[in-house]
Amino acid sequence: MKITDASARALTLPPGVKDRTIFDEDLPRFGVRLRAGGSARYVVHYAIGRKERRVVLGAIKALPASKARATAKDILARVRLGQDPLAEKLEAAARATETLGLLLPRYLEQKQLRPRSLTEIKRHLMKHAKSLHSRPLASFPNDRRLISRLLDDITAVSGATCAKDVRSSLSAYCRWLMARGVLDTNPMIATNPILTAPSRDHLISDSELKLIWQTASGRYGSIVRLLMVLGLRREEVGGLLWEEIDFEEGVIHLPADRCKNKKPHDVPLTDLAINILTAQPRSEGTRHVFGGAGRGGFGGWSISKRELDAKLGDAVRPWVVHDFRRVISTAMHERLQIAPHIVEACLGHHARGVAGVYNRSRYLADKRIALGKWADLLEQIVTGVPTGKVLAYPKR
Repeated sequence: MKITDASARALTLPPGVKDRTIFDEDLPRFGVRLRAGGSARYVVHYAIGRKERRVVLGAIKALPASKARATAKDILARVRLGQDPLAEKLEAAARATETLGLLLPRYLEQKQLRPRSLTEIKRHLMKHAKSLHSRPLASFPNDRRLISRLLDDITAVSGATCAKDVRSSLSAYCRWLMARGVLDTNPMIATNPILTAPSRDHLISDSELKLIWQTASGRYGSIVRLLMVLGLRREEVGGLLWEEIDFEEGVIHLPADRCKNKKPHDVPLTDLAINILTAQPRSEGTRHVFGGAGRGGFGGWSISKRELDAKLGDAVRPWVVHDFRRVISTAMHERLQIAPHIVEACLGHHARGVAGVYNRSRYLADKRIALGKWADLLEQIVTGVPTGKVLAYPKR
């Protein structure tokens, strides 16, 4: 019987038969498979050695017989050339389920690095590159535009150095995937190198600090000001929980798992910081100071930074929120004459070596004095009015 649209629809199973394939008289390996329950599909059979293969082409109701026949001819021609179309189809389906994030835990497990280096790589790949985790490996080499956009966003929010490190970690991961045969090319090679300024080359000036403070608005503006006042890291403020704030004691208690160095960090609150925090609306159903109900912490970093930069224009040189920590450190050392170990404690830097082992002091009282002096100086900078609490140092 020659299989056509009409003859295929007319086929039925004999009584008592649950499964049968009727083959075409012109193309013997091409046929219609009928199964109990009413399903009818075009199929093509072929042999690889002693193994019989069957490829389902589609339901007769959805696929014209002429198209099914042409597909069957193409498959049989590939078999004659030594190919195995079914195996290739199954492999393609398996590759479609392989995503960039699927093999990442295995990659990180085999990395033979110092704990500190491994922590940084995990942060680059698990956090900064999280938006790429769902990308299929089969199509990832063509995702250069998506990768470039990600690196641009990281540069805008966390700085060029961070973006450069993320790009390097992604490239190393792609090389590992290529060695395993699951990635054909490394798309990171085709992305533009990220140029970074020399370390500590740029320090936000008093006038720039004042302009940023006065221009920043909304929830992001509150975050920016709190970062200026307390010298915390972006994630520490963006993910701040109400339960971490003790207004009575005047301290933010950051647990170890929310700090970069995995050490708990107690941050004394100044009047400026308290004013910013108490002005935040407290929505029912959320634990986060800067998050909405049913959400985590703040998540609009990239777009908020771009909007603020657009308002600032050329009046402020390129900057990132992490620069505030450098400003605070420099001011505390040079302008406020605060002891270096207290400055490091204010910034949440954990002492290393022998000092880190034996010195467990929280320096809470000293940090309160230091951050209080910095808040007074910052208030002078952004208002232009001396507070009388600290000396009005010359502007930078």
